[in-house]
Amino acid sequence: MARRRVNTTKLEIIQTATRMFLENGYSATSIKAIANALDMSTGHLTFYFPAKEHLLAELVDMLCSFQWALMKQYVQEGESLLMAICLELTSMAAICEENEIAKDFFISAYTHSLTLEIIRKNDAQRAKLVFAEYCPDWSDRQFAEVETLVSGVEYATLMTTGDSAPIDMRISGALNNIMMLYQVPEEMRRQKIQRALSMDYRAIGRTVLQEFMAYIEETNEQAFEELLRRK
Repeated sequence: MARRRVNTTKLEIIQTATRMFLENGYSATSIKAIANALDMSTGHLTFYFPAKEHLLAELVDMLCSFQWALMKQYVQEGESLLMAICLELTSMAAICEENEIAKDFFISAYTHSLTLEIIRKNDAQRAKLVFAEYCPDWSDRQFAEVETLVSGVEYATLMTTGDSAPIDMRISGALNNIMMLYQVPEEMRRQKIQRALSMDYRAIGRTVLQEFMAYIEETNEQAFEELLRRK
């Protein structure tokens, strides 16, 4: 009984924290605010999650699962794996261009060491699938090493300031650099970039953000339902 209560409490914290991160922004949401929303002390909350970064990691884990599902969706709609990856970064850039709260989440995810490691490991696994034909002899270590560079390119694409290049230039440069790192031929790179930029990527970004937020809610609800079934 006590163990089930512990699991329920952890799920309640995750559900509340992830909702607040996506509604109010990760940076603007404190551990105290999350605890207050749950009517518990900060000490009680930090017993389960010692720092806010650990709660961010829960959301980033869900983001990674969502990205796998989104890639599968694109492929089912007739896109290649390579184009699916291009559309993912393009939509992320568009989301961060239009939505400051979402931008804060993505930038925070790429800034904290715990969550950045989750992103790199996830993306290295996907890279082995997407770029296998271009890097047939690469080891797991090589994919992991390149992802340390790719994550830097992605961060630079999403983290804009008043002097940043226009979004289409950032997308084009990022996609070209990433595909070049994975030895994708120049003509193929050009075709994928041209197609990504020809689409209404801002509208795609808005749709992806809505789908991600719905995915988070559904994932949290499923976790509660699964726990109840184990009673």
